[in-house]
Amino acid sequence: MYGTCAKARVAPENRAALDEIFSAQSSDPAPGFVRAYTLFENDSDVIWMFAVFEDRESYDRNADDPKQHEQYTRYRALMLDEPEWHDGEILAM
Repeated sequence: MYGTCAKARVAPENRAALDEIFSAQSSDPAPGFVRAYTLFENDSDVIWMFAVFEDRESYDRNADDPKQHEQYTRYRALMLDEPEWHDGEILAM
């Protein structure tokens, strides 16, 4: 598997709108998409986002898709700063 995780900040009043975007995106998944998760750090505005794909090729196709860029601009507008992204191989334990 392959994927990405990102750390950003989200104002509390934008959490529900962000959740709606992520839920809609998960209901119409990209080819090779496996699962996504979000984690809000304890009592803070910090969010961690995780996206898992079957393989790097699926991930790269999604990353290069204009539809994904459109989705990204929608949720980026709700964040207080640019996400810090980390891509890589995911190993199941």
